[in-house]
Amino acid sequence: MKIRFLGTGTSTGIPQIGCKCPVCQSVDKRDRRLRCSVAITEGEHQILIDCTPDFRQQALTLPFQKIDGILFTHEHYDHTGGIDDLRPYSRFGAVDLYMEERMEDAVKKRLPYCFAEKKYGGIPNIRIQRIDSRHSFLIGEREVIPIRLLHYKLPILGFRIGNFAYLTDVKSIPKTEFEKLRELDTLVISSLRKTEHISHLTLTESLQIIDIIGPANAYLTHFSHEMGLHADLMEELPTGVYPAYDGLEINL
Repeated sequence: MKIRFLGTGTSTGIPQIGCKCPVCQSVDKRDRRLRCSVAITEGEHQILIDCTPDFRQQALTLPFQKIDGILFTHEHYDHTGGIDDLRPYSRFGAVDLYMEERMEDAVKKRLPYCFAEKKYGGIPNIRIQRIDSRHSFLIGEREVIPIRLLHYKLPILGFRIGNFAYLTDVKSIPKTEFEKLRELDTLVISSLRKTEHISHLTLTESLQIIDIIGPANAYLTHFSHEMGLHADLMEELPTGVYPAYDGLEINL
């Protein structure tokens, strides 16, 4: 199983429009971050987590093949804004979008033409598969375990597939969910910046959760430009914790 980071930035991306800070002006490619998403591939099978406004650009870096399913963490635009760009994948049949009921309602309001009784040509062929945080499900032969997270007060989802877990836009994790995160080989968790934020983990908070979960390796994602330069961050992190970057691939 291979994990490819398609984007590792927060909702504004890096560089942020109009910003002249050292991170946004950096010539290090690892400091250029699209909106947050990963592709999980295993042979001819491919699963994505989230479909960002940068999806078209991200998809051009991937082999063009059927997407077996897209797992959605929540309805915010930086995680769903690329759904319309799934149109080319219609040649493989419907793309299954896995999401909670609340998010389904939001997506149908945002993209009503995709769900109209009489559809016009050229729209993405998508099919919503409703999921529940209390129950695992299969995509092909792969079991997916939803993890309940809180994005301030908004209930969202993370996902575990095998010994890999992906948790983004986290502010807190209910105690009952930590049992689902035992014995991980690789954990990906968001870490927005070093200073306090109402709905995202700080670097210190992310490291505390990593210590509790105890994965063999952990990767930080969903950075803002306030996190600092990638090269500096690499020197600050403890052993076994790494800053992810766009295009990074992990083989599990």
